[in-house]
Amino acid sequence: MTKVKFPANLLFPIGKLLNWRLSSLEKKKKSIEDEDPFKDTERLNDNASPDTDAAEQFGHARTTALKNELARKIIQTKKALTNIKVGTYGICEDCKKMIDTDRLMVYPEATLCVSCEKKREK
Repeated sequence: MTKVKFPANLLFPIGKLLNWRLSSLEKKKKSIEDEDPFKDTERLNDNASPDTDAAEQFGHARTTALKNELARKIIQTKKALTNIKVGTYGICEDCKKMIDTDRLMVYPEATLCVSCEKKREK
């Protein structure tokens, strides 16, 4: 059985879009890291009032959650770019079947088909 691959002329604009998204995600992550109130290790815990400390704790939790989500998206985008380079873009990592093109149009960094994604979420 021969594997179906997307033609290079279709993958080129997808690769450009994914590279643009990757750059954008990395900039957002850097920006979020700069917002973290705990980024400065020289801050004084002793002199902070309880409400200031609570605000810093909340700000740190928020930035950490956002950084983790952006890191996940960066990894997913890099995986899709790698799949383009090695010729496996559009093929599900788990079942090795083609990912629905409608899914790829909405979520071009998808590396799993819908049914395999649902299985992983369970």
